[in-house]
Amino acid sequence: MKFLSPLFIGLFFLISSAGAQEATPNVLAPDVLIREVTEEVLSIVRQNREDIQSGNSQKVLDLIYDKVLPHFNFRRMTALAMGRDWQQADPGQRERLTEEFKTLMVRTYSNALSNYRDQTFRYRPFSMQPTDTNAVVRVEVVQPGSQPVRVEYSLMKLDSGWKVYDVVVAGVSLITNYRTTFNQEVRANGIDGLIRMLADRNRQLEAS
Repeated sequence: MKFLSPLFIGLFFLISSAGAQEATPNVLAPDVLIREVTEEVLSIVRQNREDIQSGNSQKVLDLIYDKVLPHFNFRRMTALAMGRDWQQADPGQRERLTEEFKTLMVRTYSNALSNYRDQTFRYRPFSMQPTDTNAVVRVEVVQPGSQPVRVEYSLMKLDSGWKVYDVVVAGVSLITNYRTTFNQEVRANGIDGLIRMLADRNRQLEAS
């Protein structure tokens, strides 16, 4: 399976420049939401830098589950990654696919957090209309000795607030990246085969 670069760590460290105000009462605008989450995560990472970079996996996982996962829409991410094959899955399969995909993302982001090395960020202008229900936040991740990497975060507005459903790094979409692999696996081994493949990958990541 092809996995995207740990540069998705940028999602957790996106500190937005001054942007939109709250779109509606008690619902933070996308850039404000990401800024507030990021500042809290950054503070925790800096305070626990030695533990996190030395491989304290439980501390990293606790941080992700507590501070980051509530701001993702994993069901929509899984459905988009599956494409038309999502319609073939029954409710039980959809639940298992979503859970395995979420676990895969957690393990991947855990790796990224452990590899954080003081990257900095340049921010693109952000704007939105009060009635918008989709938004894109753009940033460049700057690493010493490397070209800046463009990152785009796609969010959708739900009753519970704005949720991330895709990340695009250097023009490569997280959803598109997985869709090819998922579709190939479904063609070869069916929906249950895809579930087994994701579960196997998650076990490998946990063991390592």
